[in-house]
Amino acid sequence: MDREPTISRDQSRTVRQGRGPSRGLGRDVLVASICGGVVALMVGASYAAVPFYNWFCRATGFNGTTQVATSAPATGPIARKIAVRFDSNVAPGLPWKFEPEQSEIEVNIGQVVTVFYTVTNQAARTTAGQAAYNVAPLTVGSYFQKINCFCFTEQTMAPGEKREMPVVFYVDPSIADDHENDGLNTITLSYTFYPVRDPVVKPLASGEDDKRKGNL
Repeated sequence: MDREPTISRDQSRTVRQGRGPSRGLGRDVLVASICGGVVALMVGASYAAVPFYNWFCRATGFNGTTQVATSAPATGPIARKIAVRFDSNVAPGLPWKFEPEQSEIEVNIGQVVTVFYTVTNQAARTTAGQAAYNVAPLTVGSYFQKINCFCFTEQTMAPGEKREMPVVFYVDPSIADDHENDGLNTITLSYTFYPVRDPVVKPLASGEDDKRKGNL
């Protein structure tokens, strides 16, 4: 009977050594690819987090973020009144004087109101700022509707310039249906101007067309 061919111990060792590195190399490539994909996903998520958070706040009024309206409410004002207080702040590094012309007013819910803030550039150079804003209590953000506001765009001020900047807003009448706000008597609208290091040059600053003749 013919004997089957045999492989010597040295030959067997050679075959196993030849297969090992290629198999290990393939595994390393797979692991590296997975790690690279995870890193890319994390980087992409970090860049998307801020825009998503801003969108979420605008859509829901989370953290006191006010809403943007294009017109007066369809239902018109209701009899219930509420006080609106105005707060103003300037972050370090921006040489502006910023204050509301009225510290508090009383309005009917659903009534469209125009108020003004006064801003003065106290520097001997052109400076620019952007206003951040919210309302308190924070849960009122989804009901506070702005039709026009200086906070929508950057503001560039010439040396020594003083400007009146309008805010046109109303409190949505649907707040009356939210029983969690039945005891609400006061809303505080707060702004903080932050310096803009590289301002966008614009031919006309926001607010210059909004004179006291009205904004609607």
